[in-house]
Amino acid sequence: MWHFPKVAAIVCLIGLSACVSSYSAANPKTPDEQTPVANVPTEGNSRLLTDLPKSTPNRELLVQSWDSYRQRFIQSDGRVIDYEASDRSTSEGQAYALLRAVLINDPATFALTLNWSENNLQRQAAGKRTDSLWAWKWGRKEDGNWGVIDSNFASDGDIDAITALILASRRWHQPEYLELAKLKLQDLWNLSTISKTQGERYLLPGPVAAFVPDASTVYLNPSYFAPYAFRIFAQVDPQHDWLSLVDSSYQVLENSATLSSVGLPSDWVALNTKTGQYQTLPASSNLKSLYSFDSYRVWWRLSLDATWFKSPQAQRYLVTSTQHLQKLWSKKSIPARIDLQGKALVDYEATSQYAMLYAAMQVVKPAIAQELLVKKILPQYKQGIWGDQSAYYTQNLAWLGLLPPKTIPQRLLK
Repeated sequence: MWHFPKVAAIVCLIGLSACVSSYSAANPKTPDEQTPVANVPTEGNSRLLTDLPKSTPNRELLVQSWDSYRQRFIQSDGRVIDYEASDRSTSEGQAYALLRAVLINDPATFALTLNWSENNLQRQAAGKRTDSLWAWKWGRKEDGNWGVIDSNFASDGDIDAITALILASRRWHQPEYLELAKLKLQDLWNLSTISKTQGERYLLPGPVAAFVPDASTVYLNPSYFAPYAFRIFAQVDPQHDWLSLVDSSYQVLENSATLSSVGLPSDWVALNTKTGQYQTLPASSNLKSLYSFDSYRVWWRLSLDATWFKSPQAQRYLVTSTQHLQKLWSKKSIPARIDLQGKALVDYEATSQYAMLYAAMQVVKPAIAQELLVKKILPQYKQGIWGDQSAYYTQNLAWLGLLPPKTIPQRLLK
């Protein structure tokens, strides 16, 4: 089975034109062909194992794969390297490392990753930092130097980083992490949420200028919506109505599903804020309205809300919007990309999709979850790595999908 990494896209501010950064699936270099990555300090598998309940499914695999990931993909200074995209680093990648580190209780890797991110992903204008959010892309510039390549932010990375900071402050009793999270929350609210004519407030994928092409249209990415995170944000930042984003997230998820004749979420959708109608993005756009590598994350994010906060909206959505995928699974194969009419666009599969869907099926159809695990996810795992040893995106989604939400101590969520 082949699996391909995510095709990530972000809109450039200059002229509101779309600039797509995609992960190459053709002959990517392996880590062994790059500059060697110095391992981050290890605290030992045995110590990490003690922090996961003994009843945790795939307990040793989760520890081993995290240890393998941090040795293969995280430099000694805390930079996460994406080998399939010119050795770049992204805010998303740094945030995944933070989230995974706090979930498995690895404070050393957390601190290193946070330190590198804060020192290198600053958004600046005229040499001064403009806000506390992170520039989304860092790598080799045209002049050969390394640094920020695109200073726009991607709100999913910042949301995951802030969530990790709040959990870390509670897990390790580090108040400075909470203070940083609160600082970032102010900027996330001010720069990446928007209130339109009907009074709803929406999470934008990035800067307003990039994702609001005109007075009545916003471009949205359903896989960025993290209701569980917004509930946690509301606990620490009562000055802003984060729970309104829970409501609008489910509104967008449920109503935009009507764009698909089979009810699937889409990587990207357009909302007319005056009429409340949803549309696919223009064919000329590099941001595509289809079910693909971005929208997989909807299953995982809502599974967290269903498990951690007993959300009936999450439960309902997971039941209804996975129906087509359940039907496809009855034939034991789900394509990696599907159009909104339910037609397969490729003939390959994706381990990252199966892992995210596994999280959803654990909530609504445990028997299917077990089949996905045994037939599609575990067979791709060898010596700490899922599939290709340079597949950064697959490693993160596979791990996050397999980690049972119930292993997280309740005290971290309240």
